[in-house]
Amino acid sequence: MGLSNVLYDVYERRLLRGIDPQKMPHHVGAIVDGNRRWAKGTGSDVDNGYQAGAEKITEFLDWCEELGIEIVTLWVLSTDNLRRPPEELASLLAVIEQLIEKLAESRHELRLIGNLDMLPAESAQRMKQAVESSNHESKVRVNICVGYGGRQELADAVRSLLLDESAKGRSTQEIAESLSVDDIADHLYTKGQPDPDLVIRTSGEQRLSGFLLWQSVHSEFYFSDALWPAFRRVDFLRALRSYASRDRRFGA
Repeated sequence: MGLSNVLYDVYERRLLRGIDPQKMPHHVGAIVDGNRRWAKGTGSDVDNGYQAGAEKITEFLDWCEELGIEIVTLWVLSTDNLRRPPEELASLLAVIEQLIEKLAESRHELRLIGNLDMLPAESAQRMKQAVESSNHESKVRVNICVGYGGRQELADAVRSLLLDESAKGRSTQEIAESLSVDDIADHLYTKGQPDPDLVIRTSGEQRLSGFLLWQSVHSEFYFSDALWPAFRRVDFLRALRSYASRDRRFGA
C-alpha cells in the first residue's frame, strides 16, 4: 500500500470517529450529477460516464449500509433528461435498467419514484419487473427516481387526489374546503416514507433542480464539488460530518 493510500485510510478513520452515531441521518437523498462532465474530463464517451455513475451508486449504497442509513433516494433520470437526443437517452435508459436489475439481485429493497408513463413502455416494464423481485426485507430501502421532476410530482399528486375524491362523489368545492397538507402528502410518489434528513448534490452545482421539492422543506443540504463517478467515501463522510454538526430547527 502506497503512502497516499495509508494517509487516505487514516483520514477516513479520523472523519468517521468525528461523527456522532446518534446524529447520523436516517434518510439520505442524492442528486448524482456530473457523469457526462466526468466522461469528458477523462476522455471517455458519454456511455462510459453513465456506466461509471451506475457503478458508483452500487458503491454508495454499500457505504450507506455500513453506516446504518435506512433509506436512500437517488435521482438518476429527470423529466428534463427525457428531452436528450434519442440515442443518448436510449443509452442512459439501458444503463439504468441494468443498474436496477443488478440492485434487485442484491440485498436492497427497491422502489421506483417518478412518472413511469413518460418512459418508453418496454423500458418502464423492465424496471418494474426488476423492482418487484427485489429484497423486501433488506436493511436499506432504495428509491430510484426515474422520469422524476418535482413539479411533475406535485401535479401528479394533485391530479390523483382530485380523481380519488371525485370517485367518492365529492364536489370540487367540497374538496377545496377540506384540502390539507397531509392530503397532498398522501398522494406523493414517496407516500408512506419519511422525508430526507440530508440531500447531497455532487458536481459543484448548488441547486436542487426540483429534487423532492415537497419532501426537502426541512432537509439539510450538502453540495460537493466532486463529479459523481469521482465521489469518494471520504466525500460522503464529510457530508455526514457536516450534517451531524448542524442544529436542525425544522423551520423554527
